[in-house]
Amino acid sequence: MLEVKLHDIGEGMTEGEILHYLVKPGDRVTADQPLVEVQTDKMVAELPSPGAGTVKEIVIDTGTTVQVGTTLLYIEGEGSPTAAEVKTAPKTEVPAAKKEEKKAFISSFNRVLATPYTRKIARDNNINIEDVTPSDPSGRVTEEDVYRFLKGEQQPQKETAPTAEASFSRQKTTPDEIPFRGMRKQIAKKMTKSLFTIPHVTHFDEVNMTNLLKLRGELKAAGVSVSVPAFFVKALVIALKDFPVFNAELDEENEKILLKKEYHIGMAVDTEDGLIVPVVHDADKKSIKTIHDDIKQLNEKAREGKLKPADIQNSTFTVSNVGPLGSIGATPIINYPETALIAFHKTKKVPLVNEHDEIVIGHMMTLSMSFDHRVADGATAVAFTNRFASLIEQPNKLMLEMI
Repeated sequence: MLEVKLHDIGEGMTEGEILHYLVKPGDRVTADQPLVEVQTDKMVAELPSPGAGTVKEIVIDTGTTVQVGTTLLYIEGEGSPTAAEVKTAPKTEVPAAKKEEKKAFISSFNRVLATPYTRKIARDNNINIEDVTPSDPSGRVTEEDVYRFLKGEQQPQKETAPTAEASFSRQKTTPDEIPFRGMRKQIAKKMTKSLFTIPHVTHFDEVNMTNLLKLRGELKAAGVSVSVPAFFVKALVIALKDFPVFNAELDEENEKILLKKEYHIGMAVDTEDGLIVPVVHDADKKSIKTIHDDIKQLNEKAREGKLKPADIQNSTFTVSNVGPLGSIGATPIINYPETALIAFHKTKKVPLVNEHDEIVIGHMMTLSMSFDHRVADGATAVAFTNRFASLIEQPNKLMLEMI
């Protein structure tokens, strides 16, 4: 008998919420076949089958948050003992009242089985995914089902008379209620841990973007498209090498500050499901153009729900580029257990005085950098952002540093 347990599918993961099962008891499954979708603090992930066999029992209800190591279901493989012959681990009994409460809560949303990417396709085409008839025996709506519906190859599901339970659930759900669960709940837990563990200090500064935007315009005219965040990442890596304390992690138990030798830059992305931080790995070994391509690909995967665990692991420093949203300042919360996080805000045209005491129009951007005051001091943070600003304000100097 194979036990399918919730394992660590993300960096530092301790628990996950069971969104829904892709199989039911009696289904035959093959090795690596997706069995269940789990919501972690950063993403929705599918747990694969450890081997071939028949699903014998599903132990944990959907909507339940469980710890890593919890058995979710059992699969009986060929030649393996039957369920009656297996001594199962003791299970924590959920009170009947809680079970009923959970059922009512879930039914109020009439959740359709579908991946985040499939749901996005439906939303982008103004399709109510509940109207799509699933072709999969498990009841899961696939991308193909949505496209068939879009082409008019299937009719919307007929509405049935609402049951007493469904009517009650709709009465309980009001427009001014938002479920505090899934990714939103996981983000809240991580932010709370960071804020109550790390003594945050936020340093604010300004960066003259005029020369960088001019260079970017020249490159674009020459047929080379490179985003501003790609330049930011490269400049940050150079600055982090000069100030390694910000590319570090505090090990309180062993009383050490661990200086990381890798430069994995997390890029916060705002999605419909919440904030996700995909990672540009080994940014110190990549060109600005390659970093641009990585950021673009990771952003697309994040918004389509296609990120894999490897895409969000092992970040050493995090960037939040909120300027395009109109932000002019913030006090960002550090991506625990990192030491610092930098946020880039709105770039505005402003009058500046040049070296000849002439007033010219330039482009100024504000930034805010939160850091762990146990690990670094304000003077070091100022020196770090000064180093970063010097590379951005003189992009030719940035190019020389890369040689």
